[in-house]
Amino acid sequence: MLLSMNEGECCRFTKDERVTGEKRIETLFTRGRSFMAYPFRVVFLETVHPHASPLSVLISIPKKRLRSAVHRNRMKRLTREAYRLNKHLFDGGLSGEGVHVDAAFIYVKDALSDFAEVEKGMRKALSTLKVQIGGEKC
Repeated sequence: MLLSMNEGECCRFTKDERVTGEKRIETLFTRGRSFMAYPFRVVFLETVHPHASPLSVLISIPKKRLRSAVHRNRMKRLTREAYRLNKHLFDGGLSGEGVHVDAAFIYVKDALSDFAEVEKGMRKALSTLKVQIGGEKC
C-alpha cells in the first residue's frame, strides 16, 4: 500500500524538527523551563518563529550517564525512533500562528533502557509538554 505525501511526512524526523545552532541551544538551556518524564529530563522554550514544524527537538545522552560511545549511540537511536513514532501526540497542541516550541530530551538514567521503556518515557514527556504549553494559554 502506498502512502500519500501527508501520511508519509508524519513519520519522518527531518532537519526542520531538530534544534540546531549554538545560540538557539544556549537560549533553550538558559531561558527554558524543565520537567522530568523518567528516563528523560525535558527542557523546553516556547518561541515565535516561522518554522515548518511546531516542535523542534534536541536529544542528549550525557557521557556522565553512559560512558560507552556504543551505548550512547544506541540510546540516541532508540530516543529518535521513539520520538518519530510518537510525535503525533504533540501535534495540535499549539494555538496561534507562528508559535513554536524547542525541546531538549536529556537522558538521566545511568544504565541502558530497552525500547519499551524509552517509548513510555517519550509518550509521557510529549503528553506533559503538550499540557504545560496548553496550560499557559488558558
